[in-house]
Amino acid sequence: MRRNTTITSLFLFLFLGVSALGHAALPLVDSQGKPLPTLAPMLERTMPAVVNIATSGHVRVQESPLFSDPFFRRFFNLPDQQQPREQRTQALGSGVIVDAEKGYILTNNHVIDKADAITVTLKDGRSFKAKLIGTDPETDIAVVQIKATGLTAVKIGNSDKIRVGDFAVAIGNPFGLGQTVTSGIISALGRSGLGIEGYEDFIQTDASINPGNSGGALVDLDGDLIGINTAIFSQSGGNIGIGFAIPINMAHEIMTQLIAHGEVKRGQLGAQAQDLTPDLVQAFNLPNGRAGAVITKVTPKSAADKAGLKAGDIVIDVNGRPVRDASDLRNYIGVLRVGEKVSLQILRDGKRDTLNAVVEEPKMSQMPGKTINPQLEGATFSDIDPGNPLYGQIEGVLVAEVDAGSPAWRAGLRKGDVIVSANRRTIKSLADLEGAVKGSSALLLNIQRGGMALFLYLQ
Repeated sequence: MRRNTTITSLFLFLFLGVSALGHAALPLVDSQGKPLPTLAPMLERTMPAVVNIATSGHVRVQESPLFSDPFFRRFFNLPDQQQPREQRTQALGSGVIVDAEKGYILTNNHVIDKADAITVTLKDGRSFKAKLIGTDPETDIAVVQIKATGLTAVKIGNSDKIRVGDFAVAIGNPFGLGQTVTSGIISALGRSGLGIEGYEDFIQTDASINPGNSGGALVDLDGDLIGINTAIFSQSGGNIGIGFAIPINMAHEIMTQLIAHGEVKRGQLGAQAQDLTPDLVQAFNLPNGRAGAVITKVTPKSAADKAGLKAGDIVIDVNGRPVRDASDLRNYIGVLRVGEKVSLQILRDGKRDTLNAVVEEPKMSQMPGKTINPQLEGATFSDIDPGNPLYGQIEGVLVAEVDAGSPAWRAGLRKGDVIVSANRRTIKSLADLEGAVKGSSALLLNIQRGGMALFLYLQ
């Protein structure tokens, strides 16, 4: 009995110590006058700012390419003109009120993607039809707006200040149950390379995040918004203690552009970079543990070239934010709009220097498939430009668009495919693809589709 009392006292001491530091809990007392910890006062202030989002829409049902084959349609006596089939969709998620006066709500793009109607339900039970202000699929951020009075907005925090081990609270609408609160800690920072979004710099937390929590709030013990809950890692679909949130600093940058312009018009620096490995740290005579991103290529006449950036330079800071790796560099540049200035602190030959650049509009070339080869008609191909999430990850030509029912569609090409070889020739650019297949009656294409590789034979 004494051992249990000691453990309980130790727990209360530790928890109250953390709460006192976070200014999150007002002390309550039990029947014996002993203080008890609670998050209730903070949650009473914060929860009204978190909303439930319900969407409905229609999506076109993808059919087998056989239905687009005239011979197949005649053989089975199908009508020449067939109306595309549509399927009604419904989804549930969460959102966070960030401007009470104007009714702006921050959520995930995948919560409202392809929605015809968006309904926002407040904690007090009121429901409103929402207007879509803008979306950014690359960061999975969206902003919607409602016209309502008596709204409560969450206080925006600073995700650059959080640390692994800090306490965190997730608020959302899991499984459509209604507003739910879970707590945990910040498990890791700067998670990337997960293939969830184009720009990844996730906060990892063990606060339970489940389907329906997407778009909800991740807050600290003061109730300040530090992240937008967006995904989980799970083989079963349920929470196993690995959840991910978009840092609020990134989300806020995107939100500002969406509110001002309705879209994110990203600029490009025109440079490729890679992480600093221990071997590279040694090769560049850097102190052990040095973080940063080493520039591997600078595109001629690009913003980086005009600023004086060179291959071998090590970028250690962007606009006052430390650069840990190449992913950081890409994420920091990725939230900047065309025409914005960027200050880069670099190390060159062991000496620190500052370079200033103005991010430019991506110069992306495209080519219709029918000009390359008749069997590719209906597809649009493009080089992989620096603003694309695949840039620097894979070499090839991107299938930018494919018209349903076209020769390219019937051959099996789909939007997002990357052609890495054609007729056994390595493809790195549109010029390579044109040279490999122009005039050929048969095409052997090796493509990458997500994490899968396959061959397509067209004749």
